Amino acid sequence: MIHADRRFMRLALSLAARGLGNVWPNPAVGCVLVNGGRIVGRGWTQPGGRPHAERRALDQAGTAARGATAYVTLEPCSHYGKTPPCAAGLIEAGVTRVVSALQDPDPRVSGKGHAMLRAAGVAVVTGVLEPEARALQAGFLSRIEHGRPWLALKLGASFDGRIALANGESQWITGPQARARVQALRARYDAVLVGGGTARADDPLLTVRAFSPVRAPVRVVAARRLDLPRGRLAGSLDQAPLWLVHGPQAADDAKEYWSSLGAELIEIGETATGLDPVALMAALAKRGLTRVFCEGGGALGASLMGAGLVDELIGFTAGVVLGGDARPGIGVLGLDRLADAPRYRLSDVQPIGGDMLARWQRS
Repeated sequence: MIHADRRFMRLALSLAARGLGNVWPNPAVGCVLVNGGRIVGRGWTQPGGRPHAERRALDQAGTAARGATAYVTLEPCSHYGKTPPCAAGLIEAGVTRVVSALQDPDPRVSGKGHAMLRAAGVAVVTGVLEPEARALQAGFLSRIEHGRPWLALKLGASFDGRIALANGESQWITGPQARARVQALRARYDAVLVGGGTARADDPLLTVRAFSPVRAPVRVVAARRLDLPRGRLAGSLDQAPLWLVHGPQAADDAKEYWSSLGAELIEIGETATGLDPVALMAALAKRGLTRVFCEGGGALGASLMGAGLVDELIGFTAGVVLGGDARPGIGVLGLDRLADAPRYRLSDVQPIGGDMLARWQRS
């Protein structure tokens, strides 16, 4: 049974991954229903967070759910929201055994789903492939447990860690395959974040252009004074949501302009050096974001790194050298000791065309 439980849970986790970037503020959950050794239902959280994975699998299984085992990557919910609780749905359908990977830390659930199932006579097994489930749910867990989204910082840099020449030229350091991979990565996050400096220099679209995502990631620009170009970002509000995070001193005319286009304005406090990075992440979590993909620039990256908010580094390194007068990928951190430098562990490395992709996670 242990081998079968792991096999079917692995399938449920692969289904759950399909929801990444599409289901916030809900977690991306997968569910597999097995009866007599045969899969009778499969489901994953749908775009926008509903229907839930269990409901999709139950609807697919129909009467075959009676007597089945449900493999669920996160504890079935127990509370009434916009839909009835999934734990109740499993009970009503006649599921006799539930195998879950992870207890839901949401205070509205937090063990109550498992308790509801057990009280109804359903056998419950927990913790199957829990480390894998935690990795998949890193964004949801971070929002619930730490009050901020999981944050990945992406850099496309030269071999010597530079992102642009001294005159600002940066297109293109990495090759087309690397740029296509970045597009795919964007689609697996709830939001793409850049600083005001990057927006002013590049006027980027920040959309997924290589293909049509199920749900376009929110574009977030952190610009304390809202002194942004009124170009491609302003002309693309119909393509993806745009959230502009600014400080108290942002000009009223800029706020009126962007609001009139449909952008959401988010005011937060400032530190001595710029927007408060902790307040920035808290504001995004409050609005439901679980996974954020930051694409710079150097000042924003240094601010987030210095505050201990970067969970993962995603680096595309090109075989080109730009020299010491070129612009660094990360701004000033003000370190006096090497021991104080943020440390990450290598989790993946692979060639991407003529470039190299490395992923590092917080130690």
